[in-house]
Amino acid sequence: MGSVYTETVVYTAPPAFEKDVPYQVAIVALDSGGRVTGRIAGARVAIDDRVTLLDTRDGVPFFRKGE
Repeated sequence: MGSVYTETVVYTAPPAFEKDVPYQVAIVALDSGGRVTGRIAGARVAIDDRVTLLDTRDGVPFFRKGE
């Protein structure tokens, strides 16, 4: 699906997401072109890791490591 362009881990979140901390967010460079921001589910990723789309929840794409 794509590769991680950049990533960060969120430790302090707005009230709506406090129960999720810490969580990882990444900008993914899609194989089809363009970039999208999404959450990382499961194992943490690093720049250039390959990721696949796992799910979309409330309009937010969730990716996981591997392909």
